[in-house]
Amino acid sequence: MKVARKALLVVDVQRDFCAGGALAVRDGDSVVPKLNRIIDAFARASIPIIFTRDWHPSDHISFKTQGGPWPPHCIKGTSGAKFHPSLYVPRGALIISKGFGTSSEAYSGFQGTDLEKRLKELGVEEILLGGLATDYCIKESALDALGAGLKVDVLEDCIKGVNLRKNDSELALREMAARGAELVASSSAMRVATRCLLH
Repeated sequence: MKVARKALLVVDVQRDFCAGGALAVRDGDSVVPKLNRIIDAFARASIPIIFTRDWHPSDHISFKTQGGPWPPHCIKGTSGAKFHPSLYVPRGALIISKGFGTSSEAYSGFQGTDLEKRLKELGVEEILLGGLATDYCIKESALDALGAGLKVDVLEDCIKGVNLRKNDSELALREMAARGAELVASSSAMRVATRCLLH
């Protein structure tokens, strides 16, 4: 079996983070069509695809009812925790649930999960990252991936931010870049898939 070197990480494209959801990211739905094209191309090229999702208990520490900053969202087993209905999730894709403990925030897909172990088992050295939200789960996942020694490409046109403060996403992008992440367009991801298919 060919050892994978790259993987696509799709972060938290769930109903509660999209239009009409409990914690909707403005224009969050807009990332879905571009991500779907990349997901389809990566699936055809047999490049690993990993989806993360918030999978919270009803009394999660981040909820306002527990003194946290957010309204209840992505409670495991509810419709709000499901992936966006238009998101393409190929059969066999790896799904990583996070934030399933009552007292763990888990913005990052690496926090409290076996994601790093899974990526190492697949031989992945570089991840391409898209989804929601730029200033929280994208940023923290990217920083943890860098900390794990992975090369990180953030797909700038496949992410959207919460922006509690107007420039939160801009600051998050600057921090990721300063720490070593590459900020790239989705077209670069399509080129990755094309090269894999040609080889």
